[in-house]
Amino acid sequence: MSESADVVIVGASVRALAESAAVAGYRVTALDAYADLDLTARVPALSLRRDFGLEYSAARAARVAADFPAPAVAYASGFENHPAAVAVLARGRTLWGNSAAVVRRVRHPAALAEALSARGFAVPDALTAPRVTSPADGREWLVKPLRSGGGHGVRATRRGERLRRGTYFQERVRGVPGSIVFLADGHRAVPLGVSRQLVGDRAFGATGFRYAGSLLAGAAPVFAREAEIVATAARMAAAVTEAFGLVGVNGIDFIARDGVPWPIEVNPRYSASMELVERAHGVSVFALHAAACVGELPGFDSLLRRRTGAAWGKAIVYATADVTMREIRRWWREDRVRDVPHAGERIARGRPICTLLASGRDPDACRDTLATHAAEIYAAATIADRSAA
Repeated sequence: MSESADVVIVGASVRALAESAAVAGYRVTALDAYADLDLTARVPALSLRRDFGLEYSAARAARVAADFPAPAVAYASGFENHPAAVAVLARGRTLWGNSAAVVRRVRHPAALAEALSARGFAVPDALTAPRVTSPADGREWLVKPLRSGGGHGVRATRRGERLRRGTYFQERVRGVPGSIVFLADGHRAVPLGVSRQLVGDRAFGATGFRYAGSLLAGAAPVFAREAEIVATAARMAAAVTEAFGLVGVNGIDFIARDGVPWPIEVNPRYSASMELVERAHGVSVFALHAAACVGELPGFDSLLRRRTGAAWGKAIVYATADVTMREIRRWWREDRVRDVPHAGERIARGRPICTLLASGRDPDACRDTLATHAAEIYAAATIADRSAA
């Protein structure tokens, strides 16, 4: 553990990262959009809206967190899209995470595509020039927000569509979505896990390109030709680390097609499937993250070879209508529900209700267990909000 065990953790949703830090013995203060029940039960936690009367944004969260007395700070989801907020967050204290300059570079789609293409990887084309028109070249294209997250706002392009400010075009690759998560010290990368992503899965209230969860392989694979995908993804993690100087925990989202992982974007921070790595291997990802940020990588060179019998999975359950929450504390106590909302909390359609965790004999069985639990949440934990127009 670092000499200083006090840390402020900030992001749109920080429960998993804060829980990891607390389990490893760090003294955590958490600030996010929700301050859900299970987070507040584990560490001192505040909600930007509930405790400060502010709508959540990375910029507001960084300004509020500046008043929290801790010598170290870490960030989770959302900050990768706001390097200026990362700079404010890091001012005057140790940042356990990628700097604003690194985030700005690695999150630029054209810069990422250029760096990986130059190193011999298959990469989808990315177009970022203002007012460029969607190419009519026989390929499929997607329009994506530059400040993207969880597939929100991603859609197929329309014929002759012009690129608007704050978006970019990316060549669409058909295949199975996945990700690799890894540690980095600015020079080298240590792979932690490769997972298949659940995208647009209606069992969890997701549609289109919306991220709905992850499945981490046990003895059974999560991809066809998985050995090839894993080997290439590990080399890709090393290449991205070298090209951009990444530190701490990071992830690369990709599309697996014919044994090749096509990189979609880099998440230069803690990402969703890392919680599954912890459960499968009994490690604290936060402790590994903090050490890697000061140049200390673990003794193992990869966790990818440590395959357990069970598959591990998580799913985000989204509201399919405006709802008011009933009490679901009992499911949290059974260790299958996380990010537990407060009873009486109103959740708008399309917003997350909670996170589910499960294991199974293989990835498909794990996904089916998650879907069964999601149906229970919808049936027993929510009340339709009749006040909504």
